[in-house]
Amino acid sequence: MKKFRWQLIIVVVALAAIGLLLVGQQPQELPEIALPLEQPSQGGQYREAIVGNPGRLNPMLDWLNPADHAIDQLIFSSLIRFDDRSVPQGDLADSWAVSQDGKTYNFLLRDAKWHDGQPVTSEDVVFTANLLRSEAIPVPEDLKEFWRKIEVEALDDQVIQFRIPEPYAPFLDYLTFGVLPKHIWEGIPPEEFMNSSLNLSPVGSGPYQFEQFTIRDGEIEGVNLVVNKNYYGKIPFIERFNFDYYPDAASALNSFQPSDSAENAEERVMGVDQITINQLPTFFGKTGINLYTGIMPRQGMLMVNLENQQVASLQDVNVRRALYLGLNRQRIVDQTLNGQAILATGPIIPSSWAYYDGLTQTPYDPDKAVALLKDAEYILPADGGIVRAKGDDRLAFELTFPDIAPYPAIAEAIKSDWEKIGVGVNLKAVPATSMVNDVLEAKAFQIALVELNGMRYPDPDPYPFWHQSQAARGQNYSQWNDRQASEFLEQARTQLDPEIRSQLYKNFQIRFMSELPSFPLFYMVHSFGVAEEVRGVRAGPIFDPADRFVNVSDWYLFTSQGTAATATPSP
Repeated sequence: MKKFRWQLIIVVVALAAIGLLLVGQQPQELPEIALPLEQPSQGGQYREAIVGNPGRLNPMLDWLNPADHAIDQLIFSSLIRFDDRSVPQGDLADSWAVSQDGKTYNFLLRDAKWHDGQPVTSEDVVFTANLLRSEAIPVPEDLKEFWRKIEVEALDDQVIQFRIPEPYAPFLDYLTFGVLPKHIWEGIPPEEFMNSSLNLSPVGSGPYQFEQFTIRDGEIEGVNLVVNKNYYGKIPFIERFNFDYYPDAASALNSFQPSDSAENAEERVMGVDQITINQLPTFFGKTGINLYTGIMPRQGMLMVNLENQQVASLQDVNVRRALYLGLNRQRIVDQTLNGQAILATGPIIPSSWAYYDGLTQTPYDPDKAVALLKDAEYILPADGGIVRAKGDDRLAFELTFPDIAPYPAIAEAIKSDWEKIGVGVNLKAVPATSMVNDVLEAKAFQIALVELNGMRYPDPDPYPFWHQSQAARGQNYSQWNDRQASEFLEQARTQLDPEIRSQLYKNFQIRFMSELPSFPLFYMVHSFGVAEEVRGVRAGPIFDPADRFVNVSDWYLFTSQGTAATATPSP
């Protein structure tokens, strides 16, 4: 004990001495060091391989040609664009206001100019909006019908007014059309638009302007654009944007060359507009190119026909829940879709402002699925059969699917999963062209593998697919007749306050996943490739393949050296 006390005294004295030395040591401020800072600079050209054929560079005529639409996105502007959370942002519109009754929208335009130097005015917007209702313009019929109900008026050169018949929160979705210059097109009758030579020398107000087509042996092989230095927004860093047309995704990807192996830098392809599931192995064998992926509002769904009396067992929510638990959706995504999808946790795309991230995940759990089926009194027959039954009610379904890839492989995977839990599945392939009319609209199915496509419409409005009023003649193919869910959807599409809308959609999603009227499987993604030396590229949600250019003004090839003063922290 005496020895221990002496050791303790020595330690205390030593610590006190060290403490006095540390107090005497004051921290020293070191001088600032100027570190090099890279700043994007103007210049360079970017060339992209784009799949498709040239048509008409006119946003009124590009509905059926994705290649045209992508190029039009760079040439033409719209009133509204959407950010990476599906929130509307002004493009040509500097600001807007909505009346208290939700029926009148006033927009103030920015000080923008057409590529020929003429000012963009509200008359240009009125002119273009009126084209959307013309019988002579090849716009989808439902869109024409929508615009026939809308009144559009130029209040002055910079203010335009839209009047809609009833409050409709997703209205801004419909203002993403490319605006045409009235002073150029007003002399052309709509029925002559398709064959007008103006489609080959487009004038827009977007970040890039048309320069020329590249032609070989009398055929258009590409399009060359140059930066619009009078652009009202952020002027892009990349000086020139060129496109080369290719017949398919494979040849487009094969055209890419890394910078160290390119024979002609001027002709070098630096980007590929789409990397398909089949092309991924080839892509990952290449060097010098980065893959960018954005989620799309293309949802794989198992649509359950809740009113088909031949399979009354599907009206039992516990049976539906068991079927959902018995699906190995991750395996479908990983193996069948080569990872080019993400699991769906509900009926609204996860990147949307309306998505509720508190939804309970539904993992693959065949044991729990079997337990639920047993609780519902569906048991395996004593004679050794493999299909569960409750009395004479056999748990067996017909699964209808379109006969195009990747759906046959997905259907086979679903059949395999369900057979493991004692559910019989009979697969029925139908032509993809007849899936909607002959199967879904006719309600001629028990369970159908479908894709709910919300492309080009960023607002998450699920009303068409799940409101009870849409069961008879609309797109509520499942015929889900749930008053509570329908009320949430009714209020959400008429309520303009985003916080209230968000709460209503949260309630809807909780109700949907509680009742499981159908089975959300996955959301597809769109992938594209860009050379690794192109910086500033960002992939957000892809509501249209052209959305890969949503931040094109931030892309750059060159940098300039600046300096940024930074202080080295004191010890």
